[in-house]
Amino acid sequence: MQILRGEAQSLLTRIDRMDPFALRMPMVLAAAVPLRAQVAIERHLTGRRRNMRAMMDGYLKWLDSPEGKSASPAVAQRRFSFLRLRFIAILAQLDIFAIVFNQRSEHDTGIWLSGLDVFAADALSLPGGYYEAPPVICFLERSPGAAIRRARTRLPGGDDNPVAVIQIPRERMIGGGIASSLVHEVGHQGAALLDLVTPLRLELQKKAKTAGQDQIAWRCWDRWTSEIVADFWAVAKLGVTATAGLMTVVGLPRPFVFRVDFEDPHPAPWIRVMLSSAFGQVLYPHPQWQLLARTWEAYYPRQGLKPDQLRLFAMLEKTMPAFMAGLIKFRPKALRGKTLREVLAVPALQPGRLANLYQSWKQSPKEMLAASPTLVFASMGQAKMDGLLTAVEESRTLAEMLRHWALKSTLDTSSVCAGIPPPARDGKASFGRMPQHEWFSNKNRRIL
Repeated sequence: MQILRGEAQSLLTRIDRMDPFALRMPMVLAAAVPLRAQVAIERHLTGRRRNMRAMMDGYLKWLDSPEGKSASPAVAQRRFSFLRLRFIAILAQLDIFAIVFNQRSEHDTGIWLSGLDVFAADALSLPGGYYEAPPVICFLERSPGAAIRRARTRLPGGDDNPVAVIQIPRERMIGGGIASSLVHEVGHQGAALLDLVTPLRLELQKKAKTAGQDQIAWRCWDRWTSEIVADFWAVAKLGVTATAGLMTVVGLPRPFVFRVDFEDPHPAPWIRVMLSSAFGQVLYPHPQWQLLARTWEAYYPRQGLKPDQLRLFAMLEKTMPAFMAGLIKFRPKALRGKTLREVLAVPALQPGRLANLYQSWKQSPKEMLAASPTLVFASMGQAKMDGLLTAVEESRTLAEMLRHWALKSTLDTSSVCAGIPPPARDGKASFGRMPQHEWFSNKNRRIL
């Protein structure tokens, strides 16, 4: 029993050394995790540490009790082993959030990530009060794909995740492509908050039962629903930026592009891009969507595919209009009678309006500072699609905008905490170094 007592006391010592991130992580203020997220994470981990300490104290008291003294070593070991597994689960939770906080101390990267936090929150916002959006935080990973650990899902050990954590591929920093990846992951969180996927899948499963020879296609749409809804969210929020970015993400060697895995929730890349282009045409009609689809087909012609592959893709193309119609007209309970199209489509993202907005910003770059992050990314992507902006100029502009959003968010939060009223909205107030940078100079508008 003495060995177990020593191990329990060691765990208590390690628990006491788990300091809050606010006491351990060095970072410039503008790179900080959003205040709501910081508070939610610290409260969560503090509560887990407190519970763990109470459990360990209870175990030590049990060892000294008559029941504990009379218990067999096997029983004492079994009770301790469960406590140790719980402690390991808490450490796993700590590591999830530590990755986010650690990267905030990297030069430039930390500030860019803070700007992406603001962008992600904007992409998750939905006018109409349909849900209360959780805090969103971002971090970089070397893996080629983005991912999300949604808020209110289970963490290691079974606890609810207090924030949404989005993983962004490091190779996509910085450019319009990062917007497509990030907003797709935000779409997963939005779909969960609106409870979109399960009701949609039930409808598709009903459709599959009466689809006759097309049944396999409807089963594919059913299996791929969650990823398709996230793609739809991205197109609705970003316009052509989403589809162009998706083409880059899934532009893999030919065998992968046409690979259909019925156990994978991701659609085959070939049909996924075609579907994204079709979404764009429905939401924001313009010839550019057909151009993207033809370009994709030119990249990956179907000639040479096996007969069964050709039949499946032909069947998917045949059923795609009916599938799209059902998705766009879907009226989930959370939207109180409105369709997904009515709630998610943004009139300002019509290609012509985005082009006019870009020209306006070109004449007066400072006006872009007041625009929402999703609108900025959408406009930059449209300008690049129209051949008005190079990838280098886009990357430079977005890097500076991320700095602006990070600093503005920090100063706004600090002002609220300090009780300082917001500045007058006379168009002259600005944040950060960007307005003074030569790119925004009236004499040299290099980025626009």
